[in-house]
Formats: sequence, structure tokens, C-alpha cells
Amino acid sequence: MDTRFLGIPELTETPSVAVVVDVMRAYTVAAWAFARGAERIVLAESLDDALALKARHPDWVALKDGAPAPGFDAVNSPGLLRSAHLGGRTVVQKTTAGTVGALAVKEASLVLCAGFVVAEATAELLRQRGCEMVTFVVTGEDGSAEEDLACAQYIAGRATGKGTDATAFVRRAAKSRAAAELDEGIREGAHRDDVALCLEVDRFPFAMVATQEDSLMVLRPHGVPASADAGTPA
Repeated sequence: MDTRFLGIPELTETPSVAVVVDVMRAYTVAAWAFARGAERIVLAESLDDALALKARHPDWVALKDGAPAPGFDAVNSPGLLRSAHLGGRTVVQKTTAGTVGALAVKEASLVLCAGFVVAEATAELLRQRGCEMVTFVVTGEDGSAEEDLACAQYIAGRATGKGTDATAFVRRAAKSRAAAELDEGIREGAHRDDVALCLEVDRFPFAMVATQEDSLMVLRPHGVPASADAGTPA
């Protein structure tokens, strides 16, 4: 398997297979949403699009980065979302980097969205599909986010069957700028447990596949029922 690691601005052509990585926090949150029973996640182009979808579908759950805002039901925090009851619900997600990265590669033949919490399931799906060339989209900080690059490199190592150990990669992510900003309370809409939750390796046994459904980019769990055990809500 040949791999490359690119930031969103470096995506000059559509890759065949893309793994979009956002550890802190979009795709950790997405995994928690599925574990709490969500049926699907619609990745919105903009905050206005998210609000328009919510207006058309009042039963959908809209979430965003940052502080709570009118029209949105939740914020992009695994610590805050882990107690939500989302059985059968559709979630609309708009974040600064993660959703942008997935939409940038929406024409790819296979789009996976990932963080440490679904790393092995993501690697396993790449192995099952026999992917020869995989582009890892490092979404944070225009491709320089250490937590996203570390996670991408870890998944790549697992996917190529090298038996890669997670310890050093998680340590790099724990020392990242994003982790520091969450720990220090610089980022709004955060919970004190967010960093720890984002650094849990293989918390969930499913991968997350994004596909175009009508005019929407939709993320769904792959391989395990959405009601997978998420542990005891806080």
C-alpha cells in the first residue's frame, strides 16, 4: 500500500481512496454519535447550510464547533455528546476542519473518516478493500496538526500490517497544540475529558464511511451496528 499525507490546501486532485483524519474533535465526536445510536451524520458545507437542514428537518440534531449557538442542538465535544440519546437520529455536523476535509474529497471512490477511536477498524477496512494508494487528509492546521498526522501515520502502519504500536503516536497527539488548547480552556464548547476521549485507541469497533446521497455528503458506521457499547454515559 502506497500512502501520502496531505493537508486540505494540498489536495490538487481527487484521490482514489481518502482517509480524512480529525482527532480533536470532529471524528471522535462522530464516532460517539454513532455509538449513542445516531443513524447517519450529514456533513454540512457551512453553518448556514447546517441551519437550513435543521429548519427543514426539525428532528435532526445540529452540532458545530465552538460555543453553543441559536439553532444548534449540540457542540463538537465528545465529553458533552457522550450522554446524548441519539437512537435513530440524523446528526448534522459542521466543523472547522474535519467536515471541510471530507467534502474536499467527496468525489473519491472511498472516503473514510477517522480518529484514534476507530483506528483499527479503519485500517482493517483498508486491508479488506485491498487499497493500493491511500491519501490521508490531515485536516488540522492546514496539514500540520500533530495529532491528526500522528493518527494518520498510525492507521497507515496498521493498514500495511506492520503491527504498529499506538503508544508513541498517542504521545505525540497528547503533546499537540490542539490538546494544549483544549486542556487550557482556550477552545470554546469543550469538556474537561475531551482530550482523553480523543486519545482512546480503538474505543469503537466500526469504521466510518462517507458517501454522497442525493446532494448530501453522509457519514455512516461500517461493520458494526450503530448501537455498539459506548460505555457508561457521564
